[in-house]
Amino acid sequence: MNEMALWWLLGLVTAATYVWRGIGVAIVARITPSNDFTQWTSCVAYGMLAGLMSRIMVMPVGILAETPLVDRLVALAVGFLVFFAFRRSMLPGMIAAVGIFFTLTTLHAFGIY
Repeated sequence: MNEMALWWLLGLVTAATYVWRGIGVAIVARITPSNDFTQWTSCVAYGMLAGLMSRIMVMPVGILAETPLVDRLVALAVGFLVFFAFRRSMLPGMIAAVGIFFTLTTLHAFGIY
C-alpha cells in the first residue's frame, strides 16, 4: 500500500469518526436531563460502576489479586474520604487512593508491615 492510500484511509477513518460524533451531539441536544428514562439510565450506569468497583476490590484478577485485601480496602476508604472532603472532586480522591495503595503495597513488599 502506498503512502497516499494510507493518508486517504486516515482521512476516511477520521471523517467517519466525526460523523458519528456529530450525530451523537445532535441527538443529545434534544434529550432533557430531567426525563425519567435519562435518570434511569444514569442510575443504571452508577450501579454498574459500583458493581464493577466492588468486584475489582473483593475478587480481583491478575497482579491486583496478589495484593492483600486490606491494602485495597484501606486505599478505597481513604479515596472516598478525600473525595467527600474535597466537595466531591474526583481528582484528589483518586490521587489519595492511588498514593495510599502504592505506599501500602511498597511497605508490604519490603516487609515493613
